[in-house]
Amino acid sequence: MAIAYRSNKVAAQQTLRQLQATGVDCVAVETDITDAGRCDQLIKTVADRFGRLDIIVNNVGDFRWGTLAESSLQDWQGIFTSNLLTVLYMCRAAMPHMRKARWGRIINLGAVGAERAFGQAKISAYAAAKAAVVALSRSLALEEAKNGITVNVVNPSSIDENELTLEEARKIHDARFPIGRPPTVEDVAATVAFFASEEAEYVTGQVVNVSGGWML
Repeated sequence: MAIAYRSNKVAAQQTLRQLQATGVDCVAVETDITDAGRCDQLIKTVADRFGRLDIIVNNVGDFRWGTLAESSLQDWQGIFTSNLLTVLYMCRAAMPHMRKARWGRIINLGAVGAERAFGQAKISAYAAAKAAVVALSRSLALEEAKNGITVNVVNPSSIDENELTLEEARKIHDARFPIGRPPTVEDVAATVAFFASEEAEYVTGQVVNVSGGWML
């Protein structure tokens, strides 16, 4: 397993140690996947290190508030690069390895409602980019199914930065979510793990909202 990080080396090393403590062979690679060339180098580094590339999870994406009138073209370019083009760069770099093995799992992170091309004031760039991630993923799923590669999307709801554990979240009532508790990264990870598994070999081009019923 490889962890890619841009600047937070401390957090990357902490995650690395946690994984290694469970017996996972893991490396942390400093990179910037908004750069297509560095995506190519990242994939090469991982493939050389482990001898193959089976699964990629694209979970990078900047977010910022602002109406269209308030947002500059640079703001839009930044949002589209981090949320959409990073997915494109990583998929293009990874697919030759997956095609060679005739097996691969690509899981892209969207946002709740992205499959409906939802609209919300002050996040037009983000909403448009995430809808495009869904369209790209579904198109890629059709193109690569014959090569044994599945492509799916996980749409998480907004998760607070304090990142509750699942056990902690179950003790909290949050009326925003019909299920009655706030979301956690563990909820999202469970869905990602299913899409990455052997059991999901017949599931591709799908979008799952992990939102506790929010925005249905």
